Order: sequence, then C-alpha cells, then structure tokens
Amino acid sequence: MGNAAHFVFGVVGNANALLLFLAPMITFKRIIRNKSTEEFSGIPYVMTLLNCLLSAWYGMPFVSPNNILVSTTNGTGSGIEAIYVMIFLIFAPKKEKAKIFGILVFVLSVFAGVALVSLLVLHGKGRKLFCGLAASIFSIIMYASPLSIMRMVIKTKSVEFMPFFLSLFVFLCGTSWFIFGLLGKDPFVAVPNGFGSGLGAVQLILYAIYRDKKGGGGAKRAAGDGSAEMGMQGKPPLDEEKQPDKQQARNGRHF
Repeated sequence: MGNAAHFVFGVVGNANALLLFLAPMITFKRIIRNKSTEEFSGIPYVMTLLNCLLSAWYGMPFVSPNNILVSTTNGTGSGIEAIYVMIFLIFAPKKEKAKIFGILVFVLSVFAGVALVSLLVLHGKGRKLFCGLAASIFSIIMYASPLSIMRMVIKTKSVEFMPFFLSLFVFLCGTSWFIFGLLGKDPFVAVPNGFGSGLGAVQLILYAIYRDKKGGGGAKRAAGDGSAEMGMQGKPPLDEEKQPDKQQARNGRHF
C-alpha cells in the first residue's frame, strides 16, 4: 500500500511539475513575437536548468534507488529549460547574451563537477548524500525565487503580476513531491519541496487577500514589463516619466 501511494504521488508530482515548467511559454511566445527579450532576465531560467539537472541526476538508480520518477520529471524539465535558454540567447542583446552564456557555462560546469565527483570519488550513501545536498540547495533557491514577487504584491496590494494558476501549480507541485519524499523517507526530496509547498500556500493566501484590490500604477507598470513565472521575474521598469520613449514603445504590448 505504501509503495503504491509513493508511486501515485510521484506520478501526480510529474504532472504538476510539467505544468510548472511549461508556465513560461507565454513569456517566450512574446519574446519570439517581438524578436527581443526586452527587460526580462534570463538568469532564473539558467538556474532552474541547473536545479533540474542536479535533481534528475540525484534520482538516477545508481545514486538514489526508488526515485526514478524524480529523474523523469526533472529530465523533462531540463530539456524544456534548455530550450528557454537557447531562445533567450538568440534574442537577447549582445551584452546580456554574453552574461547569460557565461552563467550557462558555470551551471554546466557545476553539474559536470557534481556528476564526476559522485561517480569517481563517492559510493553508496556518500554519493547519495553529496548529490542530495546539491539538488536540495538549488531546489530551495528555485522555490524561493518568487519571494520578490510576493513582496511586491504586499507593497502594491496587487496580484496583477502573480498569476493564480502559477501559484496553484507551485503549491500542488511542492505538495506532491513533499508527500512523495515523506512516503519514500527521503529528506532530500521532502525538505525542499515542503519549503516549496509552504511558499505556494502563502502565494495563494496573498492572492485571496489582494485579488479584489486595486494596486497603484506602479503595480500595473511592473505587470506590463515583468515575467511572473516561477523564478522568472522580469527586470523592474525604468522610470516612465524620465523615459518617455520607453513608455511609448511599451504602449499596446501585452501578454
């Protein structure tokens, strides 16, 4: 019975994680349509790629037995995030492109380092501990990325740039994998996803509090220029009074 429940929550976690990984499609449709990354930041996409790679590696049978469902969802996520990063590199300005490419090299180097050390130096429980810690750290970083969005919601009393379904998927994904980790007695899955479940719940509470409230103009301007996906917040808009040309260029641009 326990093994069946463990498997079921793993399958549910896969489905919720897939929805979460696909959330940025709206942003990238906009980037492709405008042939520009505008003021969006590419860093969160690259860091999410690292999280997916490390988590997929941790779930491999020779690292962590009975966690193959962790590998399937994060392997899929790695492919999706890699596509996002490639699109960003194609349409980003030259300076931003160089920065993102440098971070990408760093991310791939970190993953390669973790994989090589775990294969050539560590064995058994030591390998699982090392890879689990690495995966947990970057999972927590990924889940913590919407904190700045939550702060802005409280400050502006507006949820315009914190979509309900994104917050719901964060909560469902974190909760599914948290229960999966508990049933499998795996703290490296349970702890970071429990953290994510809690943050998702807070986002849903904030949405319930501020959904009918009208925020200030700053919130609407932020909503027009930032991305609200998981860990994918756009750069803050420039001062519109001092940048009339930027304001005119943004008129009529929507998700």
